[in-house]
Amino acid sequence: MLIDTRSAARQRVELDRSVPALLLKLGNYPLHHGGVGVVRSLGRCGVDVYAVTEGRYTPAACSRHLRGRFSWPTTGREDPAELAEGLHGIAKAIGRRAVLVPTDDEAAAVVSELGGEAGLADDFLFPRCADPGLPRRVASKEGLFRVCAEHGIPTPHTVFPESLADVEEYAAHGAFPVVVKSRDPFERHRHPTVRSSTVVEDPDRLRAMALDWDDVPSVILQEYVPRETAEDWVVHAFWPGPGTAHEPTVFTGVKLRSWPPHAGFTTAGRARWNDELARLAAELFDAVGFRGIADLDWRRDLRDGRYKLVDFNPRVGAQFRLFEDAAGLDVVRAQHLALTGRDAPRAPFPEGRGFVVEDFDYAARIAYRGDRTDGPAPDGRAPTTEHGWFALDDPLPFLPMLVGRATPVLQRFSRTWVPRVRKLR
Repeated sequence: MLIDTRSAARQRVELDRSVPALLLKLGNYPLHHGGVGVVRSLGRCGVDVYAVTEGRYTPAACSRHLRGRFSWPTTGREDPAELAEGLHGIAKAIGRRAVLVPTDDEAAAVVSELGGEAGLADDFLFPRCADPGLPRRVASKEGLFRVCAEHGIPTPHTVFPESLADVEEYAAHGAFPVVVKSRDPFERHRHPTVRSSTVVEDPDRLRAMALDWDDVPSVILQEYVPRETAEDWVVHAFWPGPGTAHEPTVFTGVKLRSWPPHAGFTTAGRARWNDELARLAAELFDAVGFRGIADLDWRRDLRDGRYKLVDFNPRVGAQFRLFEDAAGLDVVRAQHLALTGRDAPRAPFPEGRGFVVEDFDYAARIAYRGDRTDGPAPDGRAPTTEHGWFALDDPLPFLPMLVGRATPVLQRFSRTWVPRVRKLR
């Protein structure tokens, strides 16, 4: 269907301002550009946005678009009943039924699992999967592999070691390089193994890493698709599910750079429509019965031409603001519209739109100097680029980010150089 871009651009997103939103996070990660993006996205539309924060001076807490904050230091290891009690208390303080927007897998899983039995649905609005355990399953690397195998979704070959002997067996006979990932993101607070996806080049490096692991290592060993023959793509979507009057919102794009290089989260990306990828994502959502916001990472293996699913995050992705169309629609706004009974305006896909996370992309640019991008190189300059931290209408979150990033450097300087200067005196 052809869209009249002139009329589509005049249709702007209009959210129900009487329904507030709560940004929910579990764990300690104050420097999160995705959370700032959620606050800005809804706040710019006149929605009262509240957030769970680590303190008064985190970037999200400093946003002019934030109506209120709740300092709730969580670890991700809390008992579900304790979390439910805390959420009920926040709902009472807000005084109105709010749209919940989780920014991490733990929060998304807890909301889904407590939705019915703990009465969260009485206090908050959020999409509900037919299977409340689905978000936890797809967020787990092992669970996602088995879901993909069950439904015929391509994914890199993965090994799940049950002991250190299995790791040694792989080191002796497996293929390298290999990608090492945490097996279950919900165990990272209890039994941390690897902080992020790590490309291991040879058996000796794998053996050295295994020295710090438990007897039953909570890791997976995943086939490494060589970056020389790979493209990294992303899908961000709000999927209302079957039987609703609301249309899905699906965006596709490419990673240009990531951190850690070639293996981590997106530091620079471009919106680029991909019919095949949108179809694969839709088939997956329908097959597993998923509802809500999702952030999917895909790797196209140029050796066989297939898109292989690498990660399924059942919540808003940190770089979701890469995608905003001419009507002002992004996945967070699409969810708010659907949960408040409003239709989403339709406008052309924001082809070429860019997104940059300033702090990490500075380091990524240095690492990628002279190297190819993770995804297909874009043609020309981006018609518009949004930054993860700085915004003219909301400059303050940029400052605590700078302080937060500089603090480890200053601490190292004080430990190393200040004693030397004193000794010279």
